[in-house]
Amino acid sequence: MNWKQLISYKRLGKEEEHRVLDEWRTEFQRDFDRLIFSSAFRRMQNKTQVFPLPGSIFVHNRLTHSLEVSSVGRSLGTDVARELARRHPELVTGDGFGEIGAIVSAACLAHDMGNPPFGHSGERAIRSFFSEGEGKALQEPLARIWTDLIHFDGNANAFRLLTHQFNGHRRGGFVMTYSTLASIVKYPYPSTHCTKSKFGFFQSEAGDYARIASELGIPQLEGCPLQWARHPFVYLVEAADDICYQIMDIEDAHKLRLLSDAETEDLLLGFFDEPTQHKLRNAYPSVTDFNDQVVYYRSSVINALEQACVQVFMENEDKLLDATFEGSLIQHIPQRLQEAYRRCEQTAIARIYNSKAVLDNELAGYHIIYTLLKLMTEAVISPDKAYSKLLLGQASAQYELRDEDLCVRIMAVLDYLSGMTDVFALDLYRKISGHSLPMV
Repeated sequence: MNWKQLISYKRLGKEEEHRVLDEWRTEFQRDFDRLIFSSAFRRMQNKTQVFPLPGSIFVHNRLTHSLEVSSVGRSLGTDVARELARRHPELVTGDGFGEIGAIVSAACLAHDMGNPPFGHSGERAIRSFFSEGEGKALQEPLARIWTDLIHFDGNANAFRLLTHQFNGHRRGGFVMTYSTLASIVKYPYPSTHCTKSKFGFFQSEAGDYARIASELGIPQLEGCPLQWARHPFVYLVEAADDICYQIMDIEDAHKLRLLSDAETEDLLLGFFDEPTQHKLRNAYPSVTDFNDQVVYYRSSVINALEQACVQVFMENEDKLLDATFEGSLIQHIPQRLQEAYRRCEQTAIARIYNSKAVLDNELAGYHIIYTLLKLMTEAVISPDKAYSKLLLGQASAQYELRDEDLCVRIMAVLDYLSGMTDVFALDLYRKISGHSLPMV
């Protein structure tokens, strides 16, 4: 791969049209703006990240997480662009080379947009409905998309959301640039080649990704006709996500008192040697609020991890371009940082992800999504039934719930469910269960 080809202004759905805009805003900044003003992005404010949506204590949701990932991604991309410019000064005059930060920032903004309500429990509910639940009986008529269903994943759904032409919408979905779209595909292969339910695009969008990869010069892996190398910017998006979710979960756990002050300080300062720890503790002697101290420690950790990931990226530039780099950037950072990161990860698994509040929310969310999927599936299979008509009438006309092809209808059901917020899904569940009635 080469940098000049990897950075492209071409937009999905407008390949034959390229307008020269009379404005300072670049094409990749337009990608960012297009995402942040979209209703799909706004809906993430009401989608679970890890902890249940807040009461009196505000913790991260999908939207705040995505904004923070985008901020870190912009720093990663900008720093990498600076280092590449020093190494390859001939590239500086190339179109878009200085916009790596904008590309990565936009991709980070979009990386979680395909996640269904209630975090990962929503994904598990969809997968299990088809793999071991009532949906299993549909395997034969849904054979064409079966692996998409039993391995349903928010990563692939994000690519579909951004690229699919919904009823009444324009071709190309969000009509994003090829470079931004390629930068969100963490697993560049379809569900037929996935491991552990991770893949990058549904079979309905495989042609779109193949066209993007061909244009950008992303090679197919040898002997694997449906598997591609990653776009190098994917590693920056992944690093921004890894940094934010791990470190911000520790901060949220402290706010919710799942971790004590001492435990939180120990985890965050563990990224640094003794002299640096002493310097951080005494940087602002006038600050006595421990929450403020945590914010400072956290920002210092994020900065250290960001700089380390940039260094790993630059040290492995050739491997990233010839698709021989293995693992993530985080897995190659210096030992002290990596060990501290793993301690945070182990603490999160033991004290956060398995906490009662999180597990209770996952259990309820699983049941809600499973129930809605069951009822909606029955409705699109038998649309002429009275109850089916009532259910289908709840959904927007943009969803292809009345298409002649059953596979298309089932994918439309997943589009509808995954686009819901936690609150909307809960409200709909209560209504169809008879637990909530409109005021008379």
